[in-house]
Amino acid sequence: MTSPLLQVRGLHAQYGPTRVLHGMDFDVRQGGITTILGANGAGKTTTLRAVCGMVRTQGEMALAGERIDGKATEAIVRLGVAHVPDGRGTFMNLTVDENLRLGAYTRRDRDQVQADRERVFGWFPRLRERIRQQAGTLSGGEQQMLAVSRALMLRPRLLLLDEPSFGLAPRIVQEMFEIFGEINRSEGTSMLLVEQNAALALKLADHAYLLETGRVVISGSAEDIRSDESVRRSYLGY
Repeated sequence: MTSPLLQVRGLHAQYGPTRVLHGMDFDVRQGGITTILGANGAGKTTTLRAVCGMVRTQGEMALAGERIDGKATEAIVRLGVAHVPDGRGTFMNLTVDENLRLGAYTRRDRDQVQADRERVFGWFPRLRERIRQQAGTLSGGEQQMLAVSRALMLRPRLLLLDEPSFGLAPRIVQEMFEIFGEINRSEGTSMLLVEQNAALALKLADHAYLLETGRVVISGSAEDIRSDESVRRSYLGY
C-alpha cells in the first residue's frame, strides 16, 4: 500500500478562543486524492488552513515524513504545498501572466517555469487567450482556472482545493474536475479536496472523510461511501 504523503494526527485548530477542529486524524496518500466532506461550519476550510499553517493548531502533521506543524506558511509552501482558497484568491489588479509568475516565486529552476506555464495553458487554453488581461476582468470560471493554475506553477507535491466548484456553471465545474483528474494521473500530484458537491467529489477522490462539528465521523474509500445509501442520505443529502 502506498505510504501517506500527508499524515495528520490529533489535529486541533482554533480562531482565538474558539476551537473548530477537535482531534482529527487523516491521511493523503502519495499520488492520491482525498476529499473532506461535511455541512457548512463542519471545519472543512479550517482543515486546509491548518495544513498551510494559517491558523493556530495542536497535533502532528507530517509531509513525506517531515513535521510541518508549527512551521510558517511560507516554509510549508516551499516544501511543495499549494493552496487554492475559497473565493478564488487571485490578484485582481495583476494580469493573468503576473498571477502565474507569482505562483512560481519560490522556485529556483527558472528554466522550467516557462515550460510549466505552457503546460498550464494546455489544461486551461482560455488563460493563454487572456494572458495580458487583468484578473479582475475575467469571468468567475476563468478566475478559478487562474487560481488553480497559479497554484500549479509551484509544481506542488500536494494541492489543497477549497470549494473549487463554488459559484460556477455546471459545464465549467465538470470541465474543471476532469482536468483535476488528468493532472493527478499525468503529474502524480496529490490532492486534498474540500467540496460541497459530494457526488462530484466522491467520483474524483479515492478516499473520503466526513466531518461533523470538527470531528471525523466516517472515513473510508470514496467508492464505499458513494455506494452506501444510508451514509449518503444521512450525511451527504443526495
